[in-house]
Amino acid sequence: MEKARHQLDETDSRIAAAVMASPRASWRTVGRVLGVSERTVVRRAAPLYHDGTLRATAVRNPVCFPDLVPLALRIRCRPDRISAIAATLARRPDTVWVDVLGGGDEICAVLFLDGPDARNNLLLRDLPATAAVRTWTSHALLRVFPAGFDWSGGLLSEEELAGLRPDLPAAHDRTPLQPLDHRLIAGLVEDGRASYTELARRADTSALTVRRRLEALAHGLVVRLATEVDLARLGIRTEALLWMTVAPGGLEETGRRLSRHPQVRFASATTGSANLLVAVAAADLDALYVFLSETVGALEHVTTTEVTPILTGVKRTGLVRPGSL
Repeated sequence: MEKARHQLDETDSRIAAAVMASPRASWRTVGRVLGVSERTVVRRAAPLYHDGTLRATAVRNPVCFPDLVPLALRIRCRPDRISAIAATLARRPDTVWVDVLGGGDEICAVLFLDGPDARNNLLLRDLPATAAVRTWTSHALLRVFPAGFDWSGGLLSEEELAGLRPDLPAAHDRTPLQPLDHRLIAGLVEDGRASYTELARRADTSALTVRRRLEALAHGLVVRLATEVDLARLGIRTEALLWMTVAPGGLEETGRRLSRHPQVRFASATTGSANLLVAVAAADLDALYVFLSETVGALEHVTTTEVTPILTGVKRTGLVRPGSL
């Protein structure tokens, strides 16, 4: 039986928030920003990585990989088979997120599929052949809004976030992908905090070259460096997906505004009856209500919002949650 995981204390939570916002920040930088010693950061952070509380990885930005087909699926299935179907989806290497939603009969999965054939095989062959699957809808992710890439769960101030990532990414920093970049990205997916020396060994190049290319990939938003953590351990116990219908002329503005909100983990324009998908993480149901009534309610271009609570996260940022399978 898995041991109960307790909520992290304030210092551990703030360190976790710092590496969520800047996954490769040095311990010295984290300590300076948080106002604690580098030794304290190392002493607190090392066990969290060692026991899997914190896991560092990277996720490709599909806009930079034309062969990828980014897709969100809403799958309704028999409640007695939902865990098995979620586990099967989580084991797929092309799933990024897998969540069990609502009343326990629905799954949402985000996939980065390797081309149209992989998409068609999933939608026209695999899902219809799964007896426990009742219905599904697919939604292409048209644009993932990047402002949420330095998400910290609202545990850090704007000044602290600026100290962790002083140079904001800019589209003009993006450079064409090189063969080396694909090897480097594979290393980052496996361990987002691997040293430049280790990444250089895996990619068969120099540490200096790795550092230069990694900075270009991160600043150009080619990859999203990510730190995965069970949000309940940070005191964030309520998660939900919002399927929003937004007037087309206000979609860009609404998506960018929401993606900057400290409770928004992810925002993407999509196809389908709802054209904006937003993942929200809040301390509790009351905080979610306040977000819906005050933040979403103030957005003039939003016409409808469907809220689907997340019962359990099975896979996040490409990593299967411990104990979920």
